[in-house]
Amino acid sequence: MMKTLSLFPGYDLHAVVNVASVPQRSPFRYPGGKTWLVPRLRQWLRSIAPSPRVFVEPFAGGGIISLTVACERLSEEVVMVELDPAVAAVWKTILNGGAEYLARRIETFVLTLDSVQAELDTENGATEEVAFRAILKNRVYHGGILAPGSRPMKHGENGKGIASRWYPATLARRIRQIASVSARIKFVEGDGLEAINDYAGLQDAAFFIDPPYTAAGKRAGARLYTHHALDHEELFRRASAVAGDFLMTYDSAEDVVRMAQRHGFQTRQIAMKNTHHAEMTELLIGRDLHWLDS
Repeated sequence: MMKTLSLFPGYDLHAVVNVASVPQRSPFRYPGGKTWLVPRLRQWLRSIAPSPRVFVEPFAGGGIISLTVACERLSEEVVMVELDPAVAAVWKTILNGGAEYLARRIETFVLTLDSVQAELDTENGATEEVAFRAILKNRVYHGGILAPGSRPMKHGENGKGIASRWYPATLARRIRQIASVSARIKFVEGDGLEAINDYAGLQDAAFFIDPPYTAAGKRAGARLYTHHALDHEELFRRASAVAGDFLMTYDSAEDVVRMAQRHGFQTRQIAMKNTHHAEMTELLIGRDLHWLDS
């Protein structure tokens, strides 16, 4: 059994990453996004020898991790998996030939409360239109939350309300940039646990696993994500069976640490800032986290 680095007491608290120094590649402002983890992601993947041929993200969400790997060629192939149909529509549109349509749709949309409401009330089921509505809602709703019960921003930044996070030119540019590396990305709309099984036998695969934070009685995942139900014990079991390497992120909780210990995994807390710029810590889990000390 591998050594487990206990959280309590005396954990190593790494310096908080300045996310302004990290390339912003995703069109989403995603709750629980991992921009702050990008420098550690690079560190982890570059510690693996030989370099992973396939990178799998079973819970892709806003996709910043997968996009970083694809854009920086940290593996040959990237597999993004997402169950939420609205989020999946965005990735399918961008990666399967609809990026220019989506970019132009964003650039030409006249943003007002009435136009937003009219658009979100539309029931056009075409994938590219579902994708546009997902981006629109993500950018103008409080916290970028797409789950039922979310509401439009009232004040936003500097009193700009719903316009405070609507940057058409920036979003269009990001969408076109993603399309430029689409040949290296495979998108799967489906269950993350099944995706882990599909690639578990590959020794040259690396998995980044960032599930909804609903373990140990946490409620955040249920509030933030439409598809939040997850068997966390089963997730750990499947992670332990992969032939390649993996890195998990979890909310820091003693029950999660104990679950990791039962599977012989190492744990380490790492500093981050939430969307309100408050300093917090999240939990990194893996078979061997020695690379964090290099």
